[in-house]
Amino acid sequence: MKVKIILFSISLFLFTGIGFAQKKKLPKSFISEKTSIGKYHNKGELDRMQKGELIALYSERVQVLVKTLPYVAFATKPGVTMATLGIPTSNDNKKALDGQFESTDNYLENTNEFHKEYLPYSDTGNLIAGILFYEEIMKSLHQYNDFR
Repeated sequence: MKVKIILFSISLFLFTGIGFAQKKKLPKSFISEKTSIGKYHNKGELDRMQKGELIALYSERVQVLVKTLPYVAFATKPGVTMATLGIPTSNDNKKALDGQFESTDNYLENTNEFHKEYLPYSDTGNLIAGILFYEEIMKSLHQYNDFR
C-alpha cells in the first residue's frame, strides 16, 4: 500500500513538473497593457477637483507618458514586441529591454517621490494646465499614424 502511494506521489510530481516545463514566457511588449489612463478631462472638471486629486492625475499622466514616449518609433499601443518588429530576441536584446524597463521604473519611483513632496506647493492653475497639456499629448498619440 505504501509503495503505491509513493509511486503515485512521484508520478504526480513528474507530470506536474512536465506541465510547467512546457510553459514559455510570453515576449514583453514595449508598451505595457497597464499603461493607459481612465479618462480625459476638460478644464471645468479639473477646476472642481481638490488639489490632491489633481496631483494624482498629474502624476498618472507623467507615468503614462514616460512609459510610452520613448517607444513611439516602435509603437504607440500595447502589444508590439521585439519579434513583431523583427528584432532578434537574443539574450542580449532581452537584457537590454529589461534594463530599460528597470531604469524607467526607478526613474518613475524617484519622480513620484518628488511629486509627493513638492507638488502640493504648486499653483492649482499650473497643475490643471499641466494635466490638460499631458492629455493633449496622449490624444495626439492616437493620430501618430497620420504622420507616417
